Amino acid sequence: MTPDEIKDVIRDVLAEQRLNEPDIDKVALKTIATLLTSFGIDENDRVELKADFSHLRRWRKSVEQTQTYAFKTVVTVLVGGLLGVIWLGIKTMLAK
Repeated sequence: MTPDEIKDVIRDVLAEQRLNEPDIDKVALKTIATLLTSFGIDENDRVELKADFSHLRRWRKSVEQTQTYAFKTVVTVLVGGLLGVIWLGIKTMLAK
């Protein structure tokens, strides 16, 4: 079969199985519930799931913020040390 023939077959099958909006909503909800169940999440625990995702987001943001502060601290220490070494070098050269 050519790709065009396959597309025609798919188009014909979909045309025969036209779903109205309430059916689409039911199928979508059932699909989502099935996916959540496959991940071990009960579909009735939506409040718990939302709280878990909120906690994970806060945790991720705090880790990102900590990494940013750590990077800034390392850069500050390195620049401070370099300036200290330069200052000591200048001070030693002036003392001679």
